[in-house]
Amino acid sequence: MTTHNDALQIVLGEAGPVLTPQQKRFNTLVRQIEQVRQTLAAWHDNSIAYRQAHIEVLVPQQTALRAARRDWVFALDALLARTGWTKAERATLGELVCDTAGELLHSCDGDEALEALFAKHAEVDFDTERQEMVRTLKDMAEAMTGLDLGDDEGIRTDADLFERMQRGMQERVATEEAERDAKAARSRKSAAQQRREAEAQQATQSVREIFRKLASALHPDRETDAQQREVKTALMQKVNQAYAANDLLTLLTLQLQIEQIDSNHIASASVERLKHYNKVLSEQLAELKVEVDRVEMRFRIDVGLEPGWGTNPRKLGQLLEQSSRELRAELSQLQRDISMLADVAATKRWLKRQRQLLSDAVFDYPLF
Repeated sequence: MTTHNDALQIVLGEAGPVLTPQQKRFNTLVRQIEQVRQTLAAWHDNSIAYRQAHIEVLVPQQTALRAARRDWVFALDALLARTGWTKAERATLGELVCDTAGELLHSCDGDEALEALFAKHAEVDFDTERQEMVRTLKDMAEAMTGLDLGDDEGIRTDADLFERMQRGMQERVATEEAERDAKAARSRKSAAQQRREAEAQQATQSVREIFRKLASALHPDRETDAQQREVKTALMQKVNQAYAANDLLTLLTLQLQIEQIDSNHIASASVERLKHYNKVLSEQLAELKVEVDRVEMRFRIDVGLEPGWGTNPRKLGQLLEQSSRELRAELSQLQRDISMLADVAATKRWLKRQRQLLSDAVFDYPLF
């Protein structure tokens, strides 16, 4: 499907036999901005459907899995009431109960029975254990980042710690930026700095010129026809929004839409004018990419996925099905494990494997 942005592309034969570097750059930026805009739109459209499916499909599965894990940990505890276990087997059972109960409590507070079970097998109660964990993580975070995170007041969970770290990093960045700005203000601007500022000002002027032309052509107060006045009012709202966002591509597209320009107009633009356009389009592209990352991160947090980037918003249905399969498989395995506990010989073999895994394990907490 042909779009206005396709029509903005500079093609061979309109400005000469070969596109100039600035013309090629303009074409590339227009294509990339359109692609990122489509990605943003896909995130908006598909994430709504995913969130609804997440509530209807995944949340019930997660609830069932957590209930099964809770049954599992109490079943492990009940084994300790039986005779016939070696000292090593009892120690392994106790450690597994403590670890599993702790994981469940970290994901959901307020389960008094689980807290009592944790305290039964741990050296300290869960709140004390969590505070010790958070203090250890706080020390590690300060050593790794160089931040002073203050006292322990208000840091009860790892989420509290992460929030304190974010504030500290933001404050440090703001302080460093203020120091750089102050240093730059005290020093004499170099010729390169002056040139960059002049180029930025000229790029802004290019956007302002386009805005003024559009505003002059679309001003609704100058239109006597009521229907056309309504059309121009809607277009002028888009112009104002695009100008406020420094959205050059939309302004050029609107110019094309009302036939103030055509592709020949862009192709015949001077090298300096295209250079200014490309500067604004580059900034616009960078801002759009940051927005895509922000939207994806927000989505991952909302639906309980691990932090990261690179998810294709057009394949969220596949992601949902994969997550559902993994939850079903984990629940099925857990149900088999619970049934296994009725077989003493099988349980003893399983405990031997678990004891080896526990002895090989190292402390590995996901700080970031």
